[in-house]
Amino acid sequence: MKNINVVNGPANVSVMIQGCMRMPDLSKESAATAIRTAFDCGINFFDHATCYGANGAAETRFGESFPLTGIKREDIYIQSKCGICPERGEFDWTKENIISSVDDSLRRLNVDYLDVLLLHRPDLLFDPEEVAEAFDKMENEGKVRYFGVSNLMPMQLELLKKYVKQPLVFNQLQLSLEQSQLIDQALYMNNKTTDFSINRDGSALDYCRLNDITIQTWSPLQVGMFGGTFIDNPDFPELNKVLGELAERENVSKAAIAIAWILRHPAKMQAIIGTMNPEHIKDACAAAEVTLTHKDWYRLYLASGKFLP
Repeated sequence: MKNINVVNGPANVSVMIQGCMRMPDLSKESAATAIRTAFDCGINFFDHATCYGANGAAETRFGESFPLTGIKREDIYIQSKCGICPERGEFDWTKENIISSVDDSLRRLNVDYLDVLLLHRPDLLFDPEEVAEAFDKMENEGKVRYFGVSNLMPMQLELLKKYVKQPLVFNQLQLSLEQSQLIDQALYMNNKTTDFSINRDGSALDYCRLNDITIQTWSPLQVGMFGGTFIDNPDFPELNKVLGELAERENVSKAAIAIAWILRHPAKMQAIIGTMNPEHIKDACAAAEVTLTHKDWYRLYLASGKFLP
């Protein structure tokens, strides 16, 4: 597994992240197997959120299962996100909610600290001064070591940075071969003939690269937000043909090639996988050992239905 050192953040973190959203569906023993499999494949970074499962069920299951793995707490990085409150129909970045969410996450995960806390999607009413107060308290009490955001545009980050003294070291954003606007909008700029020219994220990729913010990509195999995977999807015949050819050449799965496409980008992004199936975890992790060529990368890009203007 390839590792990276995050500027102003944790060192030696795996380029692959194990997402834990689906963990509530597993027994304690099966969850422990998933965690251990990911770790044995080289993943040392685990992603949670307070909204994953009813009442934080994903964090609870992880906290129950982790002791069964035999892994030392200090050998992994645990990240959680707060701010999405589905039971209340709100996004909430108030100081009170951030602090209580961290305390609840620590209790459910059965740990003394979070390596990383991300603010999860923008609260349209967020007060950056309140956020700063909450971050200071969490840092001073030793409950959170590093901070970041999820799904934020550059100007929202700038507003936070005006008040928050801690470096914002991560931004979690959607990216896949099918959902590639994060990296390719500039290719179609000033082109009125295609919707690919629409800037939907405020040039978040370039902003993050310029400001030493590591991007964590979610749903790397997803069509849209909830459209299922494009792997072996009959709606993507050309993409699966090229994925299959490269997978055979590299002796890995199609999923590994699709994730390797993300990791090939020089921005040094991390890729989040969400499967809880041990064999699928192993298949996906092989992506970190694949280095696609410049030509491979563009073959996949064009096969996904894009064009070069």
